[in-house]
Amino acid sequence: MAETRNPSAAAVGWTAFAAYMLILIGVFHAIAGFAAILKDGFYAVSANYAFKLDSTSWGWIHLIGGIIVLLAGFGLFRGAVWARTVGVIVAGVSVIVSFAWLPWYPIWGIMIIAVDITVIWALTAHGRDITEI
Repeated sequence: MAETRNPSAAAVGWTAFAAYMLILIGVFHAIAGFAAILKDGFYAVSANYAFKLDSTSWGWIHLIGGIIVLLAGFGLFRGAVWARTVGVIVAGVSVIVSFAWLPWYPIWGIMIIAVDITVIWALTAHGRDITEI
């Protein structure tokens, strides 16, 4: 006989946290990208960095990526499996992009990396619980 499992409120809360954080991260990336697109010299660039893109290129990367992250966050509230999958992938990509962006804005990049890692954990450990309430 199959045992039914009731999701805990904490598990549902972690999934909701992940959705909200994806929405916030998407907004943060989009704002940072928009700022870099509008004013090329807005961010300071360190010399001799491996990822040599100008601020406008990074701006477009962050703006487009931010919109995708934002949509994945809203999709999580619908409980779709694709939204959890996209959320984990997008948060992983956001970690990589934020790491590459560290010379331009190091403290902000580290904060986004920390939140992205928490989102990945929440979606992989408790992602399906939001649909079972």
